[in-house]
Amino acid sequence: MRTLKFLLEKEFRQIFRNKSLLPILFVLPMVQLLIMPLAADFDIKDIRVAIVDNDHSSYSRRLTEKIGASGYFHIEGFAASYAEALRLVGTGSADIILEIPPQFARNLVKEGDQKVYLAADAINGMKGSLGASYLTAVLTDFNNDIRVEWMQPQKMEPQPTIEIVQENWFNPSMNYPFFMVPGILVILVTMVAGFIAALNIVQEKEIGTIEQINVTPIKKWQFILGKLIPFWLIGMIDFTIGLLIARLVYGIVPVGHIGTLYLFLSVYLVALLGFGLLVSTYSDNQLQAMFVAFFFIMIFILMSGLFTPVENMPGWAKVISHMTPVTYFIEVMRMIVLKGSDFGDIRTPFLIVLGFAVLLNAWAIFNYRKTS
Repeated sequence: MRTLKFLLEKEFRQIFRNKSLLPILFVLPMVQLLIMPLAADFDIKDIRVAIVDNDHSSYSRRLTEKIGASGYFHIEGFAASYAEALRLVGTGSADIILEIPPQFARNLVKEGDQKVYLAADAINGMKGSLGASYLTAVLTDFNNDIRVEWMQPQKMEPQPTIEIVQENWFNPSMNYPFFMVPGILVILVTMVAGFIAALNIVQEKEIGTIEQINVTPIKKWQFILGKLIPFWLIGMIDFTIGLLIARLVYGIVPVGHIGTLYLFLSVYLVALLGFGLLVSTYSDNQLQAMFVAFFFIMIFILMSGLFTPVENMPGWAKVISHMTPVTYFIEVMRMIVLKGSDFGDIRTPFLIVLGFAVLLNAWAIFNYRKTS
């Protein structure tokens, strides 16, 4: 233990002596946590609509007013023809075209049926598809309102009907940062711990101190543990600051027990730091270690389910996703923070990440070549 104490003292002095490293460890992740959730918002509320009203009736005006009042659409303008509206889409001024045909009100009243034309800009596929879906829902609601107005009062007692009420669990207000901030916090902790650990042993090689350590009676596990513990503590501090920002800025308070969250975090950091140290033992210089770590961490981020649900991925991508510890931590973060899950609910991800921690650190210790 005395040897480990001296190693830890050396590591902390080396970390705090590097004045440029401290902002990277503590300041930059917090700034990113303040900015990234605002950019990574897939809730589209400003869909620009160009309307071609060939009827100019009271019904077409009511439909237009309903679209504008929905909160998701901004009526960019009223075009005289479809070609003019298409030019608005071509210049990027509109995302969707809604064309109301002539005699829209007449056919709706007399025949009870009338079609409208809807065209969406597919260059921005997500905005186009979601916008078309939202607008279809508005048209359906408008259609239901019209049917209720035309329905004759029933002479007999109305028959009982089934009423469908939709309720959102875990995030009732559908606040998108509540869903994204826990996942982004996991990614930031992953990037800080993974990159710094990957550069650590390589830095010793480049400045020449690794040779001095190799000729000392320090065991390999002591050396790896001395490298791991300081950044484990830094990861814990970064995560705690991130939780405070999530609470103070975004109003996110974990529903589940905070101790369960930190228990999983402690094991996750051991696994992640083991990965970084493993990369460091295979690399000859910091540039090589940085690119190798960047390659794997990018796979971790893209396959983690942060932006695309794992359930929607093809089979081969699901296999890769479940081979990365980040996937399990993002899932557990959302379960504890939003759903209030306890340890029984996260037991399987916990054991899997624990397996990652044992495997990666044992591999790093085995691969570290120390000469007596």
